[in-house]
Amino acid sequence: MELKESQDIYIVLISSQHQSLVNTLIKSAVRYSRLRVDWFLSDLEGRIKMDAERTRAHETFIDNCNIVCRNMGQTGEDTQWRTKVGSDRKAIGDFACLINAILSIEAR
Repeated sequence: MELKESQDIYIVLISSQHQSLVNTLIKSAVRYSRLRVDWFLSDLEGRIKMDAERTRAHETFIDNCNIVCRNMGQTGEDTQWRTKVGSDRKAIGDFACLINAILSIEAR
């Protein structure tokens, strides 16, 4: 997924009437993204120690995407974004990192 497509999805998400759920999704994206980078920068021992936590954070982000999508669908909001994110774990993790990038740029 490209940054522009992630930005388009981010706009859909922040426009949702389910802001509490969207905020939880965004926070879980940032948490997973941070752990992913920490894991990347760690040595083998550090990676082994943080593997379970990183996996849990990834699962939480995926769950949050599904929860937001389900709630948006129940209220008639556009859920095409979830199809665009896809079901590949690596691509979903990349989406979390792109959300973090978008927020980092917005925060300047």
